[in-house]
Amino acid sequence: MFLPFFENLRKARVPVTLREFLAFLEGMKAGLATYDIEAFYFLARTIMVKDERHLDRFDKAFGATFSGLEAITPEQVLNAVDIPADWLEKLAEKHLSAEEKAEIEALGGFDKLMETLKKRLEEQKGRHQGGSKWVGTAGTSPYGAYGYNPEGIRIGQNGSRHQRAVKVWDKREFRNLDDTVELQTRNIKVALRRLRSWARHGAADELDLNGTIRATAENGYIDVKTRPERRNSVKVLLFLDVGGSMDPHIKMVEELFSAAKSEFKTLQHFYFHNCIYEGVWRDNARRWNDQTSTHEIMRTYGSDYKCIIVGDASMSPYEVAYPGGANEHYNPESGDVWLTRVRDQWPNHIWINPLSQTHWPHTQSIHMIQEIFGSDRMVPMTIAGLTKGMKALG
Repeated sequence: MFLPFFENLRKARVPVTLREFLAFLEGMKAGLATYDIEAFYFLARTIMVKDERHLDRFDKAFGATFSGLEAITPEQVLNAVDIPADWLEKLAEKHLSAEEKAEIEALGGFDKLMETLKKRLEEQKGRHQGGSKWVGTAGTSPYGAYGYNPEGIRIGQNGSRHQRAVKVWDKREFRNLDDTVELQTRNIKVALRRLRSWARHGAADELDLNGTIRATAENGYIDVKTRPERRNSVKVLLFLDVGGSMDPHIKMVEELFSAAKSEFKTLQHFYFHNCIYEGVWRDNARRWNDQTSTHEIMRTYGSDYKCIIVGDASMSPYEVAYPGGANEHYNPESGDVWLTRVRDQWPNHIWINPLSQTHWPHTQSIHMIQEIFGSDRMVPMTIAGLTKGMKALG
């Protein structure tokens, strides 16, 4: 009965192996989630999702497979009179307190509950608000919506107030973690951490737990060992395109910049417009009277820096190919000359493009820049793209 679920997971590109699926079946056979739909959902997700990027795909596949559970009508529920009594007893033991079970007993048990609901559905005309008898809303009747009863049947409500019938997979709280969506601040940091390279330096003021345990065992007395603090040793040089066609991408680029500043202790950033030429700047308000020579940057920051260029690479081909082609000033040397110098100065480089990858084939300047840096060095601003870029940077 779970084969369609497995097939939907594979169709949704959740990398579920047969071994994981068999482990899930073993968990079901062991009774880990027999009477609880939420436990069933979390059991399946825990076993079959290995990467947070696939959480949203899993939720979609789960909903596609089991959404019919929520479509069951009250009449279908009422006709299901062959529900085993031991099932109900175990469900009650798991979810109900002693006081709640006493209330159910006072009503007369499940058979009485079903019989009463049938009768009230036949008698009731129209909608009922509040109270404790009719099938309605905001009351304490066992039947209806937006109220409370320990053994209630929810009718006509699209959500749960007491979390007894909620469809957790429809919440899709992790939907922005799918690796095909554009980046947000929290998952930018996750992707950037893939670039971390740790090194130890400075004073030995951090407890070396493993070393302490080893030395204590060897010497027969407590021998505390310390070590230098571990810090991120990656050095990053960040060039950010601003203005013009980059205006629609400001929010995403700001989030990337913010995440990068928090992840890397050694980060130098500069701005440019469309293409890197002989000068760049740190402050956009002073871009014309306080530029930094690109040659000086190349002399200052060695080839051990990781170079990240962020821009849509969308401009007139003349801005890349010809001297004087820049749209805001006269450039003595063409853009491709400067980009080639950047490529050669910092071999570990990538170009992050916030423009949707579907538009890349239609922009000539993107092709030209890909020829300079290599097509594998330009990545889209998605989790998958940034992850690929971090791997390229090494």
